[in-house]
Amino acid sequence: MDEPPLIDPEIRILLEKIKVHLRSRMKLIVVLFLLGLSLGIPIAHRIVDWLLNAGLLPDDVNIIVLTPVEFIMLQVKVGAWLGDGAWQSGLASKTPKPGRMIILAIISATILAIGGLLYSWYLLTPMLLEYLATDAQAAGLSTEWRLTSFIGFIVSLCLACAIGFQAPLITLLSLQSGAIDRVTLLAHRRHIWFTTFVLGAAFSPPDPLSLFLVAIPIILLFEAAIIWDGVMGGNKGVDA
Repeated sequence: MDEPPLIDPEIRILLEKIKVHLRSRMKLIVVLFLLGLSLGIPIAHRIVDWLLNAGLLPDDVNIIVLTPVEFIMLQVKVGAWLGDGAWQSGLASKTPKPGRMIILAIISATILAIGGLLYSWYLLTPMLLEYLATDAQAAGLSTEWRLTSFIGFIVSLCLACAIGFQAPLITLLSLQSGAIDRVTLLAHRRHIWFTTFVLGAAFSPPDPLSLFLVAIPIILLFEAAIIWDGVMGGNKGVDA
């Protein structure tokens, strides 16, 4: 019988460092998670009130709660999200100072995420909610939406746009770092488009219009990154 392959010494050292780091910060992780959870529950109440009064709800649509604990569980879920973000921040609090390129990438990612959130909040979400409500009412259906579904719909669209709008940054970093060459990227352009629609379906609400309105801007941003790379000297004789 063949012996199992040995782990590379460098990988073993890295795993050991990660284990030691986690153990040394376990108490801080637990405290930060519980703090985020306790603060998140009352914050969630305000967030729900804000979303219900933000002007996103179409006319003649009522938000309903189907179970006695639905609203409470929604608050706990938001608190858990905040707690998760808090302990991850604590876990990364002693990481080395990032270099200039990493700082620029973080700033770019933040700007792109904000752009995605603005696109979702001011254009995509209101248009889709109005379309879905009008379509149901035209069929003679009463439009009563479950609270968790309404909140989840908005959050899913915002998350999909914030992540999807990172496409130009990922594309440029991949090209500039040499992780992929321009010729290969252009040769697999259709595959990337298809993958974008698949990922859009995973993150966006399950209707074709949402998928289309999420995927198309991402594809356009991807194509813009390819054009920008060519203008900045990454063309190497290959037309986009």
